Amino acid sequence: MASAAEGDVGTVVELVRVLRSGFEELSLNKLATSLGASEQALRLIISIFLGYPFALFYRHYLFYKDSYLIHLFHTFTGLSIAYFNFGNQLYHSLLCIVLQFLILRLMGRTITAILTTFCFQMTYLLAGYYCTATGNYDIKWTMPHCVLTLKLIGLAIDYYDGGKDQNSLSSEQQKYAIRGVPSLLEVAGFSYFYGAFLVGPQFSMNHYMKLVQGQLTDIPGKIPNSIMPALKRLSLGLIYLVGYTLLSPHILEDYLLTDDYENRPFWFRCMYMLIWGKFVLYKYVTCWLVTEGVCILTGLGFNDYNQDGTARWDACANMKVWLFETTPRFTGTIASFNINTNAWVARYVFKRLKFLGNKVLSQGLSLLFLALWHGLHSGYLICFQMEFLIVIVERQVASLIRESPTLSNLASITILQPFFYLVQQTIHWLFMGYSMTAFCLFTWDKWLKVYKSIYFIGHVFFLSLLFIMPYIHKAMVPRKEKLKKME
Repeated sequence: MASAAEGDVGTVVELVRVLRSGFEELSLNKLATSLGASEQALRLIISIFLGYPFALFYRHYLFYKDSYLIHLFHTFTGLSIAYFNFGNQLYHSLLCIVLQFLILRLMGRTITAILTTFCFQMTYLLAGYYCTATGNYDIKWTMPHCVLTLKLIGLAIDYYDGGKDQNSLSSEQQKYAIRGVPSLLEVAGFSYFYGAFLVGPQFSMNHYMKLVQGQLTDIPGKIPNSIMPALKRLSLGLIYLVGYTLLSPHILEDYLLTDDYENRPFWFRCMYMLIWGKFVLYKYVTCWLVTEGVCILTGLGFNDYNQDGTARWDACANMKVWLFETTPRFTGTIASFNINTNAWVARYVFKRLKFLGNKVLSQGLSLLFLALWHGLHSGYLICFQMEFLIVIVERQVASLIRESPTLSNLASITILQPFFYLVQQTIHWLFMGYSMTAFCLFTWDKWLKVYKSIYFIGHVFFLSLLFIMPYIHKAMVPRKEKLKKME
């Protein structure tokens, strides 16, 4: 009788669990449909905003508690977010974290450990891309895994640097070098930290350990006075979220593939691409601003003090919003967008390729790494190839204007500067949209169709400038200026 009763109870519990899961799926589906979004996108947004109650709990109950409790909290909350979004596929991140810990312990502070880490983590990520790839942008377990991949590679390199003579390291390497031996719980807490697990930002193990040890506060001995700075970034993120939600039904990337777009006048096709290219980035801006607010709230965003003694909270900033919205230059947008990932690539790829003795080659290989890190679609390679080409040409043009007396005098005329700014911004965002077309449409048949419809204007424009700029420079820059530059 007892066993029968226990069986009935077990059946009821299982039934309740299934029904609860079913209702959750149904309600999320309905809500996502009413908002015009996918269920996975809604889960992602909910998970990002969950960081705020988690951060408040951490501030009030765990900030100066034992380290192991903080690591457990970060690991448990991160795993919960992973399960909520990807179900049992959370094992991918768990497996890579455990194996990374074993690599550090078994191989130690060696080049072999770095190479093994790089090859294993990148191969696992690329295999994930290959197995889950579709022709559209899907929110899958590979999305947070690409963030995790950079974290674990950076961890291995910092651990290696920690075993070298401090005098042989640069000041930057000294800042990030790990002197101690991380435990599995520390690596897990660092990897699953809820404020950065899904979409970033990137931060070092040393910075994370300062948070755990209660050092990241503007009021020593007390929880950080970070609520207002966090709310400012959250508010900014909400503005972008509302803007994106309102505009997304009207500015669609799928429209680029329609016959209606192809049959429109050339100027219309270019202007639509310009507007869409600016707008499509807002979804990334939204996520990064909201997660930055979470990091600031916990204290992770603390970045020392300004000269006037006020606290600086930009350690986890992935966006410089004012620069992003106002810069007329491609390099300005690059400097304002996805800052921590770009800094990671500069620190662990670009600067580590210094032995090649060629800055342009190092930059090209760094962008190739970024393209592969994003995925296996050809659109990523085309996008970063365009970035490489545009940055080279933009630097040549800037150098020409700076060194040519005629052009520098023309550029300094105050009354003409608004006109120059408008022209620069038009060129800037048109070709940002051109590059983002390949990035967002992924496959060669899609981006090629769009590029054909606008006659490959981006490639024609910048490749032409690349070849003719040396001749223009030779004609417009006086010989004395050239000699001065050589000196």
